[in-house]
Amino acid sequence: MAAMKTRTETGFTLYELMVTLTIVAIVLFYGIPNMAEFRQNSRMTTAANDLHSSFYYARSESSRAKTNITICASLDSMDAAPSCGGEFENGWIVFEDDDGDIVVDAGEAILKRFPAAPFGVMIDSQGATDYFSFAATGLGRGNIAGAGTAVTTMVFCDERGNQTAAGGRSAARALVVTPLGRSTVLRDVAQVTFHGGC
Repeated sequence: MAAMKTRTETGFTLYELMVTLTIVAIVLFYGIPNMAEFRQNSRMTTAANDLHSSFYYARSESSRAKTNITICASLDSMDAAPSCGGEFENGWIVFEDDDGDIVVDAGEAILKRFPAAPFGVMIDSQGATDYFSFAATGLGRGNIAGAGTAVTTMVFCDERGNQTAAGGRSAARALVVTPLGRSTVLRDVAQVTFHGGC
């Protein structure tokens, strides 16, 4: 008597397919909102850290080069010959301000340039003009005559405002600069509120 040949079938059963699709739907349902918040947090962190690092860089460069170094908001930061003006969310530059007038003059080197803040991020300098200048000693120069009040606080906000986000910290940020030029990024909801909020 001839042996019966058995044939094995491969593939998914309808039940296995339905279970797989249910798991994918659950992952997408919870994952997509978290991914959007992750992107917002990433943009906010990038903007705050870039500006924070600009203060550290300007401070160290002023004492190294023994000249005034200024950070200022710039509407044309990525152009060949940028100038000071506008708001920090439009972009900013760090430059050698040899004569200390908060103006980019011919021969004053542009040390760093930063484009506009990432999409959706707003930077409010709380009513002050948008510059900070370091003397050749590495210390802040204070308010420059004719240039207005040097910036001391900047608040970074997006559509979420100053609310508690993942990790129990604020979705917003506050960058606080002392008169000496030391800068700190704050992420506590109460601290951000104290420094102007969103």
